Amino acid sequence: MSAPLLAVIALLLLYAAPGTSHAADNGEWSVEPAASALGGRPYFYLSADPGTRLTDKVTVTNKTAAPLTFRLYAADAYNTARDGGFAVRTQDERQRGVGAWAKPERDRVTVPARSSVTVPYTLTVPENAEPGDHPGALVALDERVAAGSGSVAVGVRRAVGARVYLRVNGPTMAALSVEDVTYAPDTPLVPGAGDSSALVSYTLHNRGNVTLNPKVALRAEGLFGRTLLARELKRIPGELLPRQKIRLTERWAGAPQLDWGEVTLTASARDVRESGAVSFFALPWLVAVVLLTGGAGAFVRLRLRARTARGT
Repeated sequence: MSAPLLAVIALLLLYAAPGTSHAADNGEWSVEPAASALGGRPYFYLSADPGTRLTDKVTVTNKTAAPLTFRLYAADAYNTARDGGFAVRTQDERQRGVGAWAKPERDRVTVPARSSVTVPYTLTVPENAEPGDHPGALVALDERVAAGSGSVAVGVRRAVGARVYLRVNGPTMAALSVEDVTYAPDTPLVPGAGDSSALVSYTLHNRGNVTLNPKVALRAEGLFGRTLLARELKRIPGELLPRQKIRLTERWAGAPQLDWGEVTLTASARDVRESGAVSFFALPWLVAVVLLTGGAGAFVRLRLRARTARGT
């Protein structure tokens, strides 16, 4: 009996900055908006009223020396849980936006060697579509699966997608929050006997209906309001999509080994600025044990003195 095959789709969605015309490309094939009268486009940027029907074209280019056949479909976008990267749903997942509204003229396309094929598609925005941003992609999936070996063979199906940035006209709202802030210290048993650090974790939540480009600042204060740390965080996703939340972490090297204070994370985007905080109490285990032991001993001595006083 052959081993069961677990297919994993590797999807490449490259972002080209405005003013460039680079396609999403994995070296063997690329997917991009068909060139317009004004030239190449790095992605689809569309704006429409509810109930509108749009038409456009997507170009798939085969860079290899043999024909390639792709499944062509639209998909909704989301932020990955791992790092907040831009990703899209698979065809088998439920689609609610671009993935449900955009339909290529053909769902399969064969592209000759070193050639391109351009396929029209339509995008029909429902009458009841929610205003705001609806990101997605038009994806060319190579359905061939390269099987691995072992008891559970892991295969890979590769896909490349051209991003679609659709805005449905109507009221927009930018809303951002910092949620579930936690502080996990890693300190030596004896204060000063080694390096210390702390892992600050938090959830960044886009509660609005437009894509945000957030910035996050981390600040830590100790006893009496002393500033222990103040810095802008770097590992923040460039795009936080509407209604998406991501869990992020930041390592604080040199975190206090004996202190009491608060860590605050402040996120800002557009005209929105929100904060979340958590208190910390840095107390090494050995110090805690000594304090508890000393406190327990003092309590016992007081009880003994009280009994002795009552007996006299």
